[in-house]
Amino acid sequence: MSQPVATDGADRTSGDAAPAPQGSIRRGTELLMLIFAAVVVTAALVLVAINQHAQLTPQILYYGGAFLALFGLAHLAVRRWAPYSDPLILPLVAFINGLGLVIIHRVDLGNATEGVEDWTPAAPDQVLYTAIALVLFVLVLVFVRDHRTLAKYGYTCGLVGLVALAAPAVLPSAIAPTINGAKLWIYIGPLSFQPAEFAKLLLLIFFAAFLVSKRELFTTAGRRFLGIDFPRARDLAPVLVAWTLSIGIVVLERDLGTSLLFFGIVLVMIYIATERAVWIAIGLSLFAAGCFVAYPLFGHVQERVGAWLNPLSQYQLREALFGMATGGLFGSGLGGGRPAIVPHAETDFVLASVAEELGLLGLAALFMVYLLLMARGLRSSLAVRDSFGKLLAGGLSFAMALQVFVVAGGVTGLIPLTGLTTPFLAAGGSSLLANYMLIALLLRISDAARRPQAPSKPKPKQAPIAEAHTELVERPR
Repeated sequence: MSQPVATDGADRTSGDAAPAPQGSIRRGTELLMLIFAAVVVTAALVLVAINQHAQLTPQILYYGGAFLALFGLAHLAVRRWAPYSDPLILPLVAFINGLGLVIIHRVDLGNATEGVEDWTPAAPDQVLYTAIALVLFVLVLVFVRDHRTLAKYGYTCGLVGLVALAAPAVLPSAIAPTINGAKLWIYIGPLSFQPAEFAKLLLLIFFAAFLVSKRELFTTAGRRFLGIDFPRARDLAPVLVAWTLSIGIVVLERDLGTSLLFFGIVLVMIYIATERAVWIAIGLSLFAAGCFVAYPLFGHVQERVGAWLNPLSQYQLREALFGMATGGLFGSGLGGGRPAIVPHAETDFVLASVAEELGLLGLAALFMVYLLLMARGLRSSLAVRDSFGKLLAGGLSFAMALQVFVVAGGVTGLIPLTGLTTPFLAAGGSSLLANYMLIALLLRISDAARRPQAPSKPKPKQAPIAEAHTELVERPR
């Protein structure tokens, strides 16, 4: 951010606010980019079918037609309820979602070929989850007509978000079982969902509203040490609370990914609101202290760190690294590799599947698409004219960026594995639903930022005194 965020949520027409563009709304550009994404996804499905079956299959028509129909309807919804929004955000998301569908379908075919036991196809479920997610996407656009109204419910969102975040830890194992060493899911009959994905959105709204109303807590300087103005001790409470909650997530739910994401979002949003790097330094110090405390106390943390220090000792990570090495620079081609050998190749290790079949260049191109998506979100954050919108758009964009970085770092061995999902790419219903709601909020903020301002009403001109009419006023007796 080039300027500090104001302390109130009022619109501003000068200062650091970028003027709203007065040109075309470019919905035609959005439609053309969606058609391009549909063509690329369909071509990728054709390559997978040819390399696997040496013939075209009816699944191509189903997946390609579903993709085009779903995002065509999403385009019409954006054209109707957010006509001034950024024209590139939805096509970028559609491309990532479509590529994820191709990779998931490819892993399904690999599982069938490898004869994996207890296996069910994930691609049809992914299409269904995408349809439901786009319904929620449209509902957010319809009912959230002004993003600033969310600030009124900031504390309510914070309370509900904390309850959702803590629910798997306090519910009995029959409802919230431990899966792969972590308590992340809630099962209600045949349905299951991951509440942390939705808690992320609620807590982002709370943080943005809280920082707008309490910004003076974070900007007031305390003691000066080594040329740095440190905050007052009593103003550290919000960061300490976030740090404590992050440690609690690790202890109770054994979820390193959500803990890291939660704490990272808090720090970055405080930095966006204050532009004081000292908060980042304090946060990183607390993070290091938390790692130092958690490692000797919790066995699951030791397992993750051990696999990171010696990646060849962990089967899943070892096979993923070998698969990426096999792909090389250009990849083995869609349908030409064996990504299904890696356990959870369509979820936790979907980036390894991309790297094996599309190579380093394909993975780098995917990261560039993610980078463009983050950049468009941050551009909306800079352009919107209210403080709450700036913080919320910045937080939403950074949440996606941090997730991609953490997942990519874990898959490549740069950092320990955390269990986060790759936004829009990996198989999973909760992640898709929550992230499409996130994109709807970004489009709503972008629409407010790009919408032309209504011209102010001209003030009535007063006639010169010399030309003014003389009025006789009778004084009451």
